[in-house]
Amino acid sequence: MRYLSDDDVEALLPPPVEAVRLAHEALVALSRGEAEVPPKPTVHAADGAFANAMPAAYSARKLLGCKWINIFPDNPSRGLPTASGLMVVNDGETGVPRVVMSAGALTAARTAAVSGACIAAMGSPGAPVGFTGAGVQARSHLRVLAALGHHDVTVYARRQEAREELLGWAASSVPQVALRVTGDVREAVEGRPVVVTALSIGLPGVELDPGWVVPDALVLPLDYASSVGPALAAGALVAADHLSQFEAVRAAGALGDHPPATRWTGELLDGPRPGGRVVCQNLGNGLSDLVVAAAVADAADAHGAGQLLDTGAA
Repeated sequence: MRYLSDDDVEALLPPPVEAVRLAHEALVALSRGEAEVPPKPTVHAADGAFANAMPAAYSARKLLGCKWINIFPDNPSRGLPTASGLMVVNDGETGVPRVVMSAGALTAARTAAVSGACIAAMGSPGAPVGFTGAGVQARSHLRVLAALGHHDVTVYARRQEAREELLGWAASSVPQVALRVTGDVREAVEGRPVVVTALSIGLPGVELDPGWVVPDALVLPLDYASSVGPALAAGALVAADHLSQFEAVRAAGALGDHPPATRWTGELLDGPRPGGRVVCQNLGNGLSDLVVAAAVADAADAHGAGQLLDTGAA
């Protein structure tokens, strides 16, 4: 069995456009019932921290795997990432574990690829993008946005230091993006046809004013209901990558008074873009992780990357 560190995964990730294609395939397969992806069970730790197990099986592509991921909101104050975990990719014919990989870089890339699939299908080509948050997701999304031709991006960040760090990173990593940063959230999102929110899950007092968001915007909350509250969602078509997973999270109270999702995200990718405001509450699903992780595993096998572990099998 092969082990891949976050650095290994980062080096082996598929190019952003390919990752978007894989995410599109996974979202459509979910909407059609072509994969087995149960709602992810959640266990809770102290101070708002939680962890999910995210299994998935996609028999048409002989894919099988599971991600174990946790979110500890206070970790940045400890110098640690908010999200961490492991992904297991099994052999789809034998069930034998092929690869165990760190899930940090994978999760960042998969999340951005899912957003990219939505933007590619439902956003106008090259449309300006408003983004909230200047952490890992800002970087992974900027890579995808640059690859998709969305070069006009404004990012809101609360801390001046974070804004400066993101500008420095973007200048060398995505120079084609005309990035603006601001400490005013309204300035970042107002009038933008595509809005992505990536603040901390459960962060109070950061709900967007519905009046800032244009009536036909595509809104992609990564932070559950922290930024996109019921007032904004109530006037929109609400979709989710996994309807039963969304409803389980909503029933548990993690989305407050958020209205239910009525469409699969994959349905929207597979047809004409609905009119009006669209909110895609893509809370994360094991199949999107699995298709990207399988591409990483294949690349690792091809390049002999990572560390081979002796599992003690006969």
